[in-house]
Amino acid sequence: MTINDLKKALKDQKKIYFGSKQTIKKLKTQKLDTVIIASNCPQNLKEDVIYYAKLSGTRVFVVEESNQGLGTICKKPFSINLLCF
Repeated sequence: MTINDLKKALKDQKKIYFGSKQTIKKLKTQKLDTVIIASNCPQNLKEDVIYYAKLSGTRVFVVEESNQGLGTICKKPFSINLLCF
């Protein structure tokens, strides 16, 4: 997934969740379509998300942007390791 694809997806989606707690909670309830992970996300968190995504059949993308860059793309004043929709 490229940055342009990400920007388009952010505009098209009505409900976007930020953060690891919400992402893992939604993965466990199998109510997600896509998870996006920042390039510098901690390895243990990344492994947990990929594990739960495989169980629920959710697509996972690791983008080239850092967590600060991902926060900027999402127009948020904080860094974002994980986002999902």
